[in-house]
Parts: sequence; C-alpha cells; structure tokens
Amino acid sequence: METTNLSYDDAIKRVEQIIRELEQTEALSVAAYKQKAREAQQLLRFCESQLRDMEQALAQPAAE
Repeated sequence: METTNLSYDDAIKRVEQIIRELEQTEALSVAAYKQKAREAQQLLRFCESQLRDMEQALAQPAAE
C-alpha cells in the first residue's frame, strides 16, 4: 500500500479494518494472510514515523 498521500488517521483506520477482517475470516490462505500482515506492518511503520516526526517537532524550541 502506498502511504505517500495517506494521513495518520486513514492509516490507523485501515490497520483496524485489516484486524477485523483477520478476526472475522474463518479460513484464509497463507498467501492472503501474509499480504494483509505485510500491509498492516507497512501502515504501522508509517504511523510510527508520523509520531516520531511529531515528537521531534514538539521537542524543538519554538522560533521567535
């Protein structure tokens, strides 16, 4: 999944959707599970980087 034009909120919503899909699906092929897990992992990395960037921005003294 391309995360360039994705917001943090959209990424989290998609991860939650993937989790619901995995919980509700009775039988899922290994390939399909792997694909969904990879997408969720990418999205979570994106979210982590967004939070890190925000933390760094907040840690910098405000310009006067």
